[in-house]
Amino acid sequence: MITHKNISIFFVCLLLVLLFLKLYTPISWIWFIVIVLLWLGINAVGSARISSDYHVKAFCNNPLETEKKIALTFDDGPGLYTLEVLALLKKYNAKATFFCIGKNIESHPEIVKQIIEEGHLVGNHSYSHSKFFDFFNAVVITKELQKTDSLLEKFTPGKIKFFRPPYGVTTPSIRRALKITGHQVIGWNIRSLDGGTKDQDLIFNRIIKRISPGGIVLLHDTAAHSVLVLERFLQFLQQNNYKVISTEELLNLKAYESVMNAT
Repeated sequence: MITHKNISIFFVCLLLVLLFLKLYTPISWIWFIVIVLLWLGINAVGSARISSDYHVKAFCNNPLETEKKIALTFDDGPGLYTLEVLALLKKYNAKATFFCIGKNIESHPEIVKQIIEEGHLVGNHSYSHSKFFDFFNAVVITKELQKTDSLLEKFTPGKIKFFRPPYGVTTPSIRRALKITGHQVIGWNIRSLDGGTKDQDLIFNRIIKRISPGGIVLLHDTAAHSVLVLERFLQFLQQNNYKVISTEELLNLKAYESVMNAT
């Protein structure tokens, strides 16, 4: 399995072998530079792809699901557009998971309350959603997660289980922080890219081309164009007999936890 630990061990061993050989035969330092650059490149790709499980295990879909069931997730709220999203979800009888930013929870606590009252799940999306979150050390990340949990748990009966890293990037520091907080990382396998473009047709077509049973869709509840795409998408799902269920139900994480505890 390609993980940060395994790759690091492999490249360290490779460098040590080259150093040993260099004692007996001429080896250009260019080879050492190439190996280090390759090592850094693999780390960058693995860190950026949440589905790679490079640093942490991330649940990105349920490949065993055969029925037409998917999960909808929304990042970066709550905000005023979250209310429009909630109205559409109620209209089409769909449940979703909202990965909330701590500072936005402080600004819109009443929306978090409404999300939960209407039967949706909430997850942790860090407190600051800083552009430099990937570079934070484990202590800072742990504090961000714990602070956001505390804000969400004012409205929930139990502990917040789910965490989605900002930008979907994972790091060794995030892995160490999660050992303390105990969150399960939720990724996606259908990315709408609605955070990078306002082209509704492009976003909509990108989603429906990738839709399949067991999928997890990533959208945002932070812009008008995302709301408009959401309605088209919910209509598409209804017409094609798809059911939108919670992330927890789709992934059957309770059964997964039982298996892991038994082993």
